[in-house]
Amino acid sequence: MNDKNDSAWVGNELADADFETLAVRAGITRSAEREHSEALFLSSSFTYESAAQAQAVFAGDEPGNVYSRYTNPTVRMFEERMAALEGGERACATASGMAAILGVCMAVLKAGDHVVCSRSVFGTTVTLFAKYMDRFGVSTTFVDLVDLDQWQDAIRPETRLLFLETPSNPLGEVADLEAIGRLAREQGALLAVDNCFCTPALQRPLSLGADIVIHSATKYIDGQGRCLGGVVVGAASVVDEVNIWQRAAGATLSPFNAWIFLKGLETLKLRMDAHCRNAGLLAEWLQFQAGVKKVHYCGLPEHPGHTLAQKQQSGFGGVLAFEVEGGREAAWQVIDNVQIISRTANLGDAKTTITHPATTTHCRLSDEDKRRAGISENLIRVAVGLESVEDLMKDLSLGLERLRG
Repeated sequence: MNDKNDSAWVGNELADADFETLAVRAGITRSAEREHSEALFLSSSFTYESAAQAQAVFAGDEPGNVYSRYTNPTVRMFEERMAALEGGERACATASGMAAILGVCMAVLKAGDHVVCSRSVFGTTVTLFAKYMDRFGVSTTFVDLVDLDQWQDAIRPETRLLFLETPSNPLGEVADLEAIGRLAREQGALLAVDNCFCTPALQRPLSLGADIVIHSATKYIDGQGRCLGGVVVGAASVVDEVNIWQRAAGATLSPFNAWIFLKGLETLKLRMDAHCRNAGLLAEWLQFQAGVKKVHYCGLPEHPGHTLAQKQQSGFGGVLAFEVEGGREAAWQVIDNVQIISRTANLGDAKTTITHPATTTHCRLSDEDKRRAGISENLIRVAVGLESVEDLMKDLSLGLERLRG
């Protein structure tokens, strides 16, 4: 039996706690060993006192663990903490961010349904909707993230899901969540928001009109580029359906990865504040560098989404993009000449990363789809980490100087 200090997200015990407290305490369940850190339950199955107890647990008449594909104490702690941080009733952890998106699709869509999706989403998300969901009779219309008229015009009687990322990858466009949420409710559809770039430390879409929040926990939730994972947060009626899909399909988050994510959440607010600070300074510096044509970062006052980002977010995030003078060759020259920054397409890491979206994250899009999404050949994305921002400036200068030389 847990006492009040052992079960951190039970009843109303932490209902009024601040974000930082929830990030450290929510969801904790201590075992009989009285461990202080969250326990790591590396077990595929669980035992019972009797056959009758096993029957009761399997039937759902008694709480307990059945099989780690869908009931594991470490994973459950992570789910409860994420639900607390996002302000949702339930959470379902998955093997990756894409598994989380697929889980939502399988839980809420059927043949004949229609999806409205922003063009400004992760390239693989486009592939999932445009290619694979279409095979099963679910059609998708892609619209500009910030054009509310396009969202309105795209909605059909059979529309069941609106899907977007905000801020977008990689241009940092900002969606009006309250307005798009109203469109979804008027249609009787669900609004799902990929909150990967902001995390609940900077933005809580459920409080702004979204029904479902999705994360690639691989990114900032972990924060150090170690593990793959995802999570879906929302109302119990929706997330329970995702859990049923998860139980059948097995896109399961491992207990070890869940434990890593629990540790990452403890420092999430501190890290996101640092990412925002470094990204803001780097974006301002890039604006005045020779060879830089344009900087995309919603923290800059001249960015089209700046005012809306101020309203919806408590920070502007750690990802920026910039265009250089020239085309692919010029962009690659900058990327190839950095010495500190990591050339990789991942983001959300303590280490700053740099990539060329047109040939990496969005490489499978057609040329026309890239054009519509603003993914040009001269575009570079930087996910700003936790190093000295002065060192990052010096490092990027190495590549920019080559453009001038």
